[in-house]
Amino acid sequence: MAADVRERIEQLRKELQRHEYLYYVLDSPEISDAEYDRMMRELQELERRHPELITPDSPTQRVGGAPREGFVKVEHSSPMLSLDNAFSEGELRDFDRRVRELLGGARYRYVAELKLDGLSMAVRYENGLMVRAITRGDGLVGEDVTENARTIRSLPLRLRSGEETCEVRGEVIMTLEAFRKLNEEREAQGLPRYANPRNSAAGSIRVLDPSITASRQLDYYAYFLLRNGRPALPSHWESLQRLEKMGFKVNPHRRLCKNFDELWEFISEWEEKRETLPYEIDGVVAKLDSVAQWEQLGSTAKAPRWAIAYKYPARSAVTVLEDIEVQVGRTGVLTPVAHLKPVYVGGVTVSRATLHNEDEIERLGLAIGDKVEVYRSGDVIPKVVRVVERAPDRRPFKMPKKCPVCGGKVVREEGEVASRCINTNCPARLKESIRHFASRGVMDIDGLGEALIHQLVDRGLVKSIADLYRLEKEQLVELERMGDKSAQKIIDNINASRSQPLPRLLNGLGIPFVGERTAQILAETFGSLDAIAKADLETLQSAEEVGPKVAHSIYTFFREPRNRDLVERLRKEGLQFTYETTRAEEGPLTGLTFVLTGTLPNLTRNEAKALIERAGGKVAGSVSRKTSYVVAGSEPGSKLDKARELGVPVIDEAKLLEMAGEERR
Repeated sequence: MAADVRERIEQLRKELQRHEYLYYVLDSPEISDAEYDRMMRELQELERRHPELITPDSPTQRVGGAPREGFVKVEHSSPMLSLDNAFSEGELRDFDRRVRELLGGARYRYVAELKLDGLSMAVRYENGLMVRAITRGDGLVGEDVTENARTIRSLPLRLRSGEETCEVRGEVIMTLEAFRKLNEEREAQGLPRYANPRNSAAGSIRVLDPSITASRQLDYYAYFLLRNGRPALPSHWESLQRLEKMGFKVNPHRRLCKNFDELWEFISEWEEKRETLPYEIDGVVAKLDSVAQWEQLGSTAKAPRWAIAYKYPARSAVTVLEDIEVQVGRTGVLTPVAHLKPVYVGGVTVSRATLHNEDEIERLGLAIGDKVEVYRSGDVIPKVVRVVERAPDRRPFKMPKKCPVCGGKVVREEGEVASRCINTNCPARLKESIRHFASRGVMDIDGLGEALIHQLVDRGLVKSIADLYRLEKEQLVELERMGDKSAQKIIDNINASRSQPLPRLLNGLGIPFVGERTAQILAETFGSLDAIAKADLETLQSAEEVGPKVAHSIYTFFREPRNRDLVERLRKEGLQFTYETTRAEEGPLTGLTFVLTGTLPNLTRNEAKALIERAGGKVAGSVSRKTSYVVAGSEPGSKLDKARELGVPVIDEAKLLEMAGEERR
């Protein structure tokens, strides 16, 4: 092997590690996401060709391996003690008095740090490489979550400070923005929303599939540095500075306080400023700076005597639920919203709060007129957490059967918590419907971006997806930031989209649970949009990978009159309603269904799929008892485990080529 390949791999690793540190720890990126992705793809390709050069600290190894069956229990190097709490200035002064008395009048300083609301985790390093991550557990024994922890981008796989062997303790958190996006995705999928970022972070680090953890965008802030289970440096402040040099994210909002007054000033300052933070805090942790004084004061059975957590007052209040209205979101999901008698909560007057869905209202036992407790946390929308007093004239809430915006049918699929308006042209979801319809990989209407969509809908030029095909250049030219050439280009792109194949159109209609792959299967199975629209539930389920839930969604969509009207309008505009499959009617793989997993030696995923379909076979996205073969390459995922569990034969690329009658590459 040429030395320049090894050198290039090392160069790419160092560059990618540096850019991960700049982006995820220092929040000061130097390159674009596209450039980062380009380097990552180059490294992945080089490592694929030379697997003997893969190292545990390579940026490509943050996510890997199949889901586990459970977590291994691991004993901590020293107890991870919880902290005693103080809830008032008086209680904090009592703590300071005890410290002063136990130290016999010696001078002391406090290190004040924001108390992040997350999950404590210890991470061990040997010779500079991350080797194990352990949850707090009961403080003595935790769970090994190493594979999940490796997915956290702000947690270094290799220390920047050299070949150190040490243990770092810190907090796993989810930012408010990541939490908001996660709940939006869950809501769009008809799944229940998570209650708060802390529970979401804790749950995400303990899922059995590391790829799920990776998708949750967790963060890690370090606050303790240990060697052989003991503090590594004589000063806690010095330890925090050392952790920064080692490549960890350490909270910059900390202060070295010479006395109680400076500590209380820091606490008061951040109680006022906590709303400005991108994550949740529930107080401030105060620790003595001197480790020698830690040892002098010692600990009780549960908590150290040299540290305390000051907890901010709960941000909740009691008020009256005056009414419940239903809002329709961009994906058609109906969300009940509480109208409250205005009340002051956490520095803000609150008059509205989310109720999430019908199940949440039922769980709370909530009715209009009740006195309720409202909780507000950071930038998270205020929520009703419990009924304090039931009103004698209380009025139960019922989700409407028709959309409050368009009057369309409202459905709730079995097993879902969300009720949805299924009218694609509902004004409440129209902008999102158009954005999806025009997006790349769907109808590919280049130039029809978010700003233009807003103008088209707000000015009444587009009231349905079908209206796009009636737009004229003169109408577009009158819009903001739209010139003659740009307008003509968009009209040309809209017209060109009429020839997009049926699977693209099916995907573009926005039928719940029908994405790119399901749309392709439906088009190949039925051959026309009309056949799909007329099919009953049993017929729809005859299609590969279409189960009862997806079939019911398709069936319901085409029974909505407004959706049938949209289909007819699109037919008149000349869109493609029929489909001729590219799969060979007869071939060596006819009647066989394949699932691809891992990286094949020569074929890309798309090339392998095309080869199978040319030979008359089908390619499925998941393994089931209907699967004929699983084609496995290097680094296969959970599909390989599923195949073994079900007894599905596993073959390699060479065997696939042989079965398809193709020559080896």
